[in-house]
Amino acid sequence: MTNEFILRSIFVGACGTAAMDVWAIVLHRYFNHPKPNWGLVGRWFLHLPFGFMFHKDIAAEKSFWFEEEAGWVAHYVSGIIYAAFLMKWGGAAWIAHPTLIPALIVGWVTVGAGWFILQPGMGAGVAASKRNNAGTIRIFNLISHTWFGLGLWIGALILAR
Repeated sequence: MTNEFILRSIFVGACGTAAMDVWAIVLHRYFNHPKPNWGLVGRWFLHLPFGFMFHKDIAAEKSFWFEEEAGWVAHYVSGIIYAAFLMKWGGAAWIAHPTLIPALIVGWVTVGAGWFILQPGMGAGVAASKRNNAGTIRIFNLISHTWFGLGLWIGALILAR
């Protein structure tokens, strides 16, 4: 990997992740939707090196003083990794002339990481199946990751100009 590829991945991934975060802010500010709890996500990631991937309830597990920061870092690093995947998958032609559909596909595919790894790992079940509002959570996950895909595409467009 070249330094240019890494820097492009960072920029495009940060744009995608920021688009998702702006959507969360809009939902919270104008529709009173709860903000994502990056502290609990950070707690989950911080338990991984100790061999704990699946928890009954991540909120009941040992906390870390820096778990919110760790959650934000994990959130953005994940976005950067997905952007690198998108650019490898799309190749030089996509990087030079980004199109929307591949970015949206990556955004939608990344929902699977939440549904099949993060949510069960935190105790919410596969695709939030243990939550009373699982259907609503799934819809919001799909919409949020659509914004992520849009942000990836916009970030790639900015670099292609």
